[in-house]
Parts: sequence; structure tokens; C-alpha cells
Amino acid sequence: MVHKNCNSKFKIIRACTVPQSLSFVTSMLPDLQKKYDVELLSSSGAKWENVQKIYPDIKCIIINMERHISFTKDIKSLWQIWRTFRCEKPIMVHSMTPKAGLLCMVAAWMAGVPVRVHTFTGLIFSTTTGFKKKVLIATDWLTCACATHIIPEGEGVKNDLLNNGITKKPMKVLGFGSCRGVDIGHFDRTPMVIAQARKLRKNCNFTFIAVGRLVGDKGINELVEAFVKLNKEYPYTRLVLVGSEEKELDPLKPETIKSIVECSFIDAVGSQSDVRPWFAASDVAVLASYREGFPNVVIEAGAMGLPQIVTDVNGSREIIIEGENGTIIPPKDSNALYEAMKRMLDADYRNSLAKNARKLIVSRYEQNYVRKCLCDFYDDIV
Repeated sequence: MVHKNCNSKFKIIRACTVPQSLSFVTSMLPDLQKKYDVELLSSSGAKWENVQKIYPDIKCIIINMERHISFTKDIKSLWQIWRTFRCEKPIMVHSMTPKAGLLCMVAAWMAGVPVRVHTFTGLIFSTTTGFKKKVLIATDWLTCACATHIIPEGEGVKNDLLNNGITKKPMKVLGFGSCRGVDIGHFDRTPMVIAQARKLRKNCNFTFIAVGRLVGDKGINELVEAFVKLNKEYPYTRLVLVGSEEKELDPLKPETIKSIVECSFIDAVGSQSDVRPWFAASDVAVLASYREGFPNVVIEAGAMGLPQIVTDVNGSREIIIEGENGTIIPPKDSNALYEAMKRMLDADYRNSLAKNARKLIVSRYEQNYVRKCLCDFYDDIV
């Protein structure tokens, strides 16, 4: 653990289930530290090293949390978090991600933390059925019941919380949505990015790109199926998949894996520390997801000036305006995806979308604006 500075500022604890998700928080730390004594809480993991290196004065609290339901481990984590809150005595706990939200909101309520905030970045139950769906709805209900303030990342998430009877508490979407926004200066076609993109670009190929986990929920099965069909008709097309598989949680279909391996026009390049050159080396971005909260990848691709194909799910349909900066299709529909990809081959249509892509993102999701929305919200509730 890293020691914290002793001062008279209000103490707040920001919590996520895994340290990778702290990236939603760390970019705002310099602004938050001007007014608050900020501590971070998450499970163990290599990503902590980067946080501690960049922010050595931030106290890092490591308490392991299982991402999936594990009654025994969840009770142990709940007790450890409750004990931590009793010791640290924060004025506010603000959680993100499902398991951290459940455990931290319950623990904060038990510990008497005055201000308890949870941000819903997406709702897992929307793609589940049966008993599992009932359990997930119940856990979201309990999270809301223990929270004093609820932030849905977008209007779609807000409506789902209301329509499924999860909470009747007042909820506020900050700004136009997004809990992080985008660094417009970073996500831009700078000379350095363009130089890297030239090395990645394959001559004479029209490139579609999908950035995200290679799992069923992200619509990768439908995307690969649609692209294989398209490529047979238009062999100059290429599909780049940027992301890693999660074989234990949500594996791809065997036929999808077979197509990725055998099709020379599909490049699965794994996770990338810098996706900007890959965006810059592409013509169209695709997110065929079954569910989202408020997808940062759509904001980032738009900032890089790419027209997009997205599915009609929360977040995506709020960022993309049909016919203005992209097109919206039904989820789980490979034929609709194929038709949308085929239409994007028309240069006039594609360019009409591309010219609005970055402009729209800058006007709504610029990082400083998103940070100000959060800081103003904190000032109102603390």
C-alpha cells in the first residue's frame, strides 16, 4: 500500500472490481485531488503498478473480489471492505463495475458512509435468461437500494433500470453520457500516428476494424460470418480484430475460430496498448455488441474520424446518429451487418459520415467537459 497525504480535504474512495477498470478513474485524479483526498480500491493485479508509478501519493487499497458469483468469497470480500470503510471513514464511496458496486454499496451502507454513489456502465442481465437473470436483477436492485446516488452512464441504461423495476430513485446522466470522455489531443491523426498506420495498412485493402474482447457478447460471431460473405464478393476487403479472447467466460463458436484462422483477410492482432494507429489504418469501425453501457471504443473511433457500424444497444445508439456519423443495425443479425458493411464500400456515403465523426465527438465527449460534469456533481452531493 502507498501512504496518503494527511490533509483536511473530504476523503472519497473510488472502487472497481479489477484494477484494469481503474483507467476510468485515474485520468480524472489530478482534477479530483485538487478538492478531495482520493483513495482507490480494487482487486490485486499488475495494473496497480502503473497506477502507483504515476500517482505515488494515492493510497491503493487491495481487496480481492470475484467477478462472478461466489458466495463464500463474496462474504469474505464484503467483510474486508466493510472493515476498510470503518477504518478509513470516507465521506463518499463511488463504485463502478457490477461486483464492486454490490459489495461496496452494501459495505458502505453497513459502515454508515454518508454518500454512496454507484455508476452503472452497463447491465449484464439484459443478455441473460431464467434464474440467472433474476439473480442479476436482484443484485442490481440491492446495489441501488444501498446507494444514495445512482449515475447511469447513458439514457439507455437509465431507462433499463427504471423499466425493469430495479430502482425508483432519482438518477442523473452526467452531460451527454460517458464516465471518462476522450482525450481529443491524444485520439487524433497526428503525424506520429499516421506514420505508424502506414506500416499497418495493407495496400489496396479496404479495412474494417473491431476493437474489443473477442467474445460472443461483442457480436464477433456475426461479424466474422458477415465479413466472410462480403470478402467472397469483394476480395479487396480486410477485417482487423483488436482484442483478446475470453475462452472460459464467453468463447467464440468453433466455426468462427476456424474462419479467423483460415481466412487470410482476417487479422486477429490481439490486445494493443495503443489502438490509434490501428484506427488510422482502417476505413470503418464496427461494434456488433449484444449489450453495452456507454462504449468508449465508439467514442475513440469517432475521435479518430472513422464512420461506424454499431448495433441498436444502449450507448452505441446514443453516440451514433443514423446517417450522420454512422449507421445502426439490429444486434445478432449477420445479414444486416453484411448489408451495412457492403454499403460502407460506397465512397460517397462513407465520406459523408466520416466528415462528421470527429466533430460530433468533440462537441459532446471531450474529456475536460466530462470531468467538469463529474466534479460539479460531487460538489452538489458532498
